Amino acid sequence: MKISALRLFNIKRFAGRGVAIEGIGDGVNVLCAANEFGKSTSFEALHALFFQPYSGTAGPVRNLRPYSGGNPLVEADIAHGDQRFRITKQYYRGGFARVTDLASGRLVAQADEAENFINALIKGGPAGPAGLLWVRQGVTGIEKRSNAEEDGEKQVRASLLESVQGEVEAITGGRRMAEIMRAVAGELDKVVTKRGPKAGGRYATAIEARDRLAAEEARLAADVAALREALDKRASAQKRLAELDGADERRERQEAVAAAQANFETAQAQGERLKTAEAELKLARERRDVAERALDAFRTALQKTTDLAAPLHEAERRRDEAIDRRGEAAETIAKAQAAADLADSQEQEARELLARLDAALRAREATERLAESRQRLNEAEAKRGALEDAEAQLALVSIPPDAVEALQALEIELSGLRAVAEAARPSVVVAYVGDARGEVTMDGTPLAEGRERSYDGQAQLIVPGIGVISLRSNRAQSGDSRLEKAEERQRTLLASMGVATLAEARARQAQAQQIDARIRELRGSLSSLAPAGLAKLREEVAAQALAGAEIVEPEGDAAALRAALTAAERERSEARLALREAGPARGRAEDAVVAAETALATLRAEQAHLEAQLGPADQRGARELALSEELADRSRQAEETQVRAAELRAGAVDLVSAEAALKRARSVQSSAEQQIVALREIVAGLNAEIRARSDEAVEESWRETADALSAAKLRVAAFEKEIATLQRLSAALDEARTEARELYLKPVMAELGPLLSLLFNDVSVTFDERTLLPQTISRNGQEEEVERLSGGMREQLSVLTRLAFARLLARDGRPAPVILDDALVYSDDERIEKMFDALHRQSRDQQIIVFSCRQRAFQKLGGNILAMVDWEP
Repeated sequence: MKISALRLFNIKRFAGRGVAIEGIGDGVNVLCAANEFGKSTSFEALHALFFQPYSGTAGPVRNLRPYSGGNPLVEADIAHGDQRFRITKQYYRGGFARVTDLASGRLVAQADEAENFINALIKGGPAGPAGLLWVRQGVTGIEKRSNAEEDGEKQVRASLLESVQGEVEAITGGRRMAEIMRAVAGELDKVVTKRGPKAGGRYATAIEARDRLAAEEARLAADVAALREALDKRASAQKRLAELDGADERRERQEAVAAAQANFETAQAQGERLKTAEAELKLARERRDVAERALDAFRTALQKTTDLAAPLHEAERRRDEAIDRRGEAAETIAKAQAAADLADSQEQEARELLARLDAALRAREATERLAESRQRLNEAEAKRGALEDAEAQLALVSIPPDAVEALQALEIELSGLRAVAEAARPSVVVAYVGDARGEVTMDGTPLAEGRERSYDGQAQLIVPGIGVISLRSNRAQSGDSRLEKAEERQRTLLASMGVATLAEARARQAQAQQIDARIRELRGSLSSLAPAGLAKLREEVAAQALAGAEIVEPEGDAAALRAALTAAERERSEARLALREAGPARGRAEDAVVAAETALATLRAEQAHLEAQLGPADQRGARELALSEELADRSRQAEETQVRAAELRAGAVDLVSAEAALKRARSVQSSAEQQIVALREIVAGLNAEIRARSDEAVEESWRETADALSAAKLRVAAFEKEIATLQRLSAALDEARTEARELYLKPVMAELGPLLSLLFNDVSVTFDERTLLPQTISRNGQEEEVERLSGGMREQLSVLTRLAFARLLARDGRPAPVILDDALVYSDDERIEKMFDALHRQSRDQQIIVFSCRQRAFQKLGGNILAMVDWEP
């Protein structure tokens, strides 16, 4: 198969337009253009045409669709043998596939038949032989890929090698071996996969049946075991129930409870009596202790009363001394306070006199300031009135600043225009002679001697004594209207200024300037008189007038008053200092009195407490004797009570032990009754379970299921033996084919060797036995893995390998074009020229289509140069 033309419409960057690549011939065909020109787009469209069904929307198809949407269309003309066909596909909406015979125009196939036609051409889709000969941009085909891609291409390479290598027949059976291996693989595929038994296969079905029967057998075995266990449990429960529910057993338990109850009641009565005796003993001991504490407290209080007499006398002495010191300190402070009060009154009197003097002086100054402010206000108001009058005058006589200059320029312009007009007008000059009677007049105006007078159109001269002379210029009216327009502008400007002449305007301007100077002078004066404005000045005057007071003549001399005030302040400070010095002494005296009174009160309170505790002094001896006798009596009562309690304690039964024995006897009886009830329920439940399982014939079902399970295990074992045999056979065939791999790969090496020699010296390639792809290269005696080679060498090796497989396809009668999309992006200049030689060498009976953006480098490739042109479907 060879491609002669490619056309595409509405694909990726060609949204809404079509392009075509025509004239694709035999040998090397080259399309070189800049990036984003559409080369890779053409490659992807051509690949989709052959390998993507028209009804699909897989990733490669989605990538063809432009962002604006639409339906991508791809068309290619091909030659297959002696026939030429046109293949057309449209994707998405209205999708279709057609194959047309170009010679007759006949529709050969469409829709699915067209897809079958294309599949027959390419032999198995992208994993078929033709799929090996496409090299995408940046993809060498040597790198790691998915298992599906690897396995598909490996199968095609193996099939291709077997079909072109006859010698393999003699060593490994060649195609016959491959057929056997495929048959073995097919048989294995029917029952197992790489992950285990194949779902839905006979082996998987047998395993499922075995597992199902095993589960059923286990369930039934568990039921049989449960039935047997239930029988054993029922027998044991019935035996235990007979033991517990017997008449003798019941009577023994009841007698034990009655004996324990009687013993507990006896111990309980003895315990109550013992508790009463111990309570009496405790009360007697407490009474003895109270009597002992009362006697000790009485004797202690007697001793403290004796010891307290001396401290009490000393406290009274200290209290009296502190009261005397406090009186002295109070008298000193009173004197100092009197002196300070006198100094304060003298200082206040001097300060008031000085304040009256200052107030009189300030009032005088305020009156003077008020008069001055009123004078300034009057002057400012006069200036403000004059200013307003001047501003009003200025508003009447003011002229715009540029108006006078504009009027003057217009006067100059008018003078020139009038001079020009006057020079072009006819004129009359009169020269009087002798005793001429009267003056000649023109249009009522006398004509002076020797003065030239001009006129427009016609004029009349009245000559006294002679008559009227009519003058006509017979001159065409001038078309120059500049003088009239200038005069009109002059009249308009004079009217806007309110004057009649330029001189009057200048006089008005001078008057306005004088008034403006007067206004500036008035404003300066007003600003100096009232910097904050007239309103602020009026407020100040009003405030000063409101705060003003009558003028009071000052009393006395200010210097003398200030000296007197200074002396009074000094005396006041000295008196206050003396008062401050006397204050701490009084405070200490007060503190001493308080401390003495507190100590004395404490001692007197303690003395009062002791006397209240002891009672009258004449009765204290008798009271001490009574307390001693009470202590002796209560001690004797306590000893007697202790003896009675000891006797009861020695003959008492242990209440805790009696209670524990009663509790145990009752527990035994209760536990036995509970066990009887529980055992009866267990026996009833086991009876129901045994009857149910007996009705289901569990043991019979279990035996039948066990027999079926044995048969299922035998079937699974037979399948396992068959699988092991097939796997052993497959391994043996693989070993045999591996031993002949070197000769097996001989066709590829035969084609690849000359191509490698064009680029490299002394280089050999070793193929991977699993993938049938280059695995290592050997050069200069050193072996390197393909994955570790440079990017340029990997892409060169990828292209050369495809060229070798292309030659094998051609020899097998299945020629297919080699299509390269920027497959040599990493190659240097020297290597790329050698690659060009390799391409031309293989293109003798092979079509090669090259897309590249390296225009300068690929100029040296030669071949048939292709171009993209516009195309309309």
